[in-house]
Amino acid sequence: MPAYHSSYNEEPDVRQVGNMAVLPIKTKIRGPAPLTDPSQADIIDETLDLFRANSLFRNFEIKGPADRILIVLILFVSDCLAKIGSARTVPNQLEASKMLNTLSVDNFAIPGDANFPLNAHYAPPQSRADADYLRQYLTQVRQELAARVVERLYADGTGKPSKWWMSFQKRRFMNRSLGS
Repeated sequence: MPAYHSSYNEEPDVRQVGNMAVLPIKTKIRGPAPLTDPSQADIIDETLDLFRANSLFRNFEIKGPADRILIVLILFVSDCLAKIGSARTVPNQLEASKMLNTLSVDNFAIPGDANFPLNAHYAPPQSRADADYLRQYLTQVRQELAARVVERLYADGTGKPSKWWMSFQKRRFMNRSLGS
C-alpha cells in the first residue's frame, strides 16, 4: 500500500524555492506565506489529516514539490509530539502551546544547510534572499502548524493530550527526525 501524497502537487502557478512548494495557508500569524480562503483546506490541514497514516511508512516516493513541504511538516508534527511526550509532567493546553510555539521559532535547518536531514532529496535555495524567504515561510508555517496540533491534541476538553495522537510520538516517518 503506497503512502498518501499531497493533493497540491498538481496546483498550477505555485512558487518554488529550491524544489519545495510555497503554498498558501490560512493564518493570522504574520509572515510571507500567501493567504488562502479560510473556508478551504490548506497544506497544514492536509498534513494533520495525513500524519498518522503516513507515519506508518518508512519509504515515501516524492511526486511533486508539495510532497516536499508535506514531508517537512510531518516530521515537524513528529517533533512536536515528542516534545510534549518528553515533558516531566503532562502539559495542559496552555503549557503545550507555549512549548510548541518555542519549538517552532527555534533555529532550524533548511535545505542546503549541512545539518538538514533530507539534503539528498531537496535542492538548496538559489540565493541568499531565497534562503531567507524559505526560512521565514517555514517559521510561519511551523507556528501555525504548532497551534493547530495543540487544538487537535486537546480537542476533547479533558485537559490532557489525546492518547490517539500521543501514541505516534515515538514513531518516525521515514525513520527521520528534524530535531537534533
